[in-house]
Amino acid sequence: MAAGRVPPGALTLRQFLRRQQVLQLYRRILRAIREVPAEQDRRYLRDWAREEFKRNKDATEEDAIRMMITQGNMQLQELQRTLKLAKS
Repeated sequence: MAAGRVPPGALTLRQFLRRQQVLQLYRRILRAIREVPAEQDRRYLRDWAREEFKRNKDATEEDAIRMMITQGNMQLQELQRTLKLAKS
């Protein structure tokens, strides 16, 4: 491959950075779910998170991806607030 050539299927910088945001959000959600006291609730939330991310894995539209990341962050914050209230 010649220098400066991008292989087919390679991500652009913007796509790469957006992918990193999605992966970081997924990890943060799974870490928060570990704090849920009831095993059945943990399992339900873990399955829900996996299914949501799998369902949207082929999304390519930039605006839609940004919106999903924003919604995911809001849901994560809600889960964290709920866990914090449950502990107090």
